[in-house]
Amino acid sequence: MLGSGMLQQTESRTNLLALTESEMAAFVASLGWPAYRASQILRWLYQERARTFAEMSNLSQKDREYLTGSSRIERTSAVQIFSSQDGTKKLVLTLADGNQVECVLIPDEDRLTLCLSTQVGCTLDCGFCLTGTLGLQRNLRAHEIIDQVLLAQDHLQEGQRLTNLVFMGMGEPLANLDAVADAVTRLTNQTWGLGFSGRRITISTAGLASRIKDVAPLKVNLAISLNATTDALRDQLMPAANRLHSLDALLAACRAYPLADRDRLTFEYVLLADVNDRTEDAARLVKLLRGLRCKVNLIAFNPFPGNPYRRPSDAAIDTFQDTLRRGHVDVYLRRSRGRDVLGACGQLGRLDTSEAQVALTQIQTR
Repeated sequence: MLGSGMLQQTESRTNLLALTESEMAAFVASLGWPAYRASQILRWLYQERARTFAEMSNLSQKDREYLTGSSRIERTSAVQIFSSQDGTKKLVLTLADGNQVECVLIPDEDRLTLCLSTQVGCTLDCGFCLTGTLGLQRNLRAHEIIDQVLLAQDHLQEGQRLTNLVFMGMGEPLANLDAVADAVTRLTNQTWGLGFSGRRITISTAGLASRIKDVAPLKVNLAISLNATTDALRDQLMPAANRLHSLDALLAACRAYPLADRDRLTFEYVLLADVNDRTEDAARLVKLLRGLRCKVNLIAFNPFPGNPYRRPSDAAIDTFQDTLRRGHVDVYLRRSRGRDVLGACGQLGRLDTSEAQVALTQIQTR
């Protein structure tokens, strides 16, 4: 019996991009075609990024005509691209049902990172994140996650290639982990998929502790958005996440997470002026992370209209970072990219173009 991907149809035409490898094999078998045809079609979909069956030149004309009449390739064609002064590009995709989702291309020296979304909106309500103000519209399906990668590749300049993928865009990845895991399988498959190394893929969570263990089999990097050193403050900043799992429960799940010998966890900490950026916060963070094989990425808050929080001063950021270093914590300051197009961390979700322009003007005049 074919799975949910096979059942997703429009006008009775099967969306082949929605099929898993086993579902594609079953589809090919149902047509009486040789088994190798499944890998051929998958390679065209992923490695060649085919949008039409006419492109599949190693299939017979008869087979291509049959697929054209019975099947479809659901690739996004409606996309807006906002280019930042620092080279970052935000891509706003309109999905088949009219919903919109964003992904961000971030160049940095010899790396080109794509920040992927996993939900339309978000199931959580973190107070420093614009996406959280949208609420959850729906989960993305695996092929809609993959299409962000394919679309980004379509828009790369000559000589560019994606080096890193981070599930840090719109949505909470662990609240849609089945689709995320399916997408990772397609991204890392070396035979017909996109061939990414798991070491170049990072999945970030706002703290769904009960599902953290389920990331380990995917053999990718794990990042945890922490942002507070007490339950009281985390209740204020991340009420839904902390209501589900306390700080103690989250850190216990992190300590139980099976790390390979050379791997470590990443903790992300968004710095908010006069809220969580004090020396005592940094000192508590050192104690919380003691004994964990990890690093900390500090992210200065990226403002957006209507939000009460402020970006800390450079001096406050330096003091916080120095306190962590003195506590023997490996810490980095993550430079925000794409702020002028609302493409930086915490700024995704302003989907209306006119609203985006107003937002950009307000931020630039601060």
